[in-house]
Amino acid sequence: MRCEFNDGLQVSYAGPLRINKGDEVNVFLAPDDIPAYIQGELHEAALHENCSELRHVAQEITDIVGSYVPEQ
Repeated sequence: MRCEFNDGLQVSYAGPLRINKGDEVNVFLAPDDIPAYIQGELHEAALHENCSELRHVAQEITDIVGSYVPEQ
């Protein structure tokens, strides 16, 4: 499933998940790296072929990734 939005966000999910938005966002997650609750939401979005649901999941992922600060 692939969705493109007017603001430049692109989300594709076919096992792995890829989220892109220009130079601002570039996230790739292999299926094993996606948390179980997110996998469930992705599966539902794909089942419904619903880009709004897929965008919601993408926002959750970017929020998680954006708040991650590696230990130093």
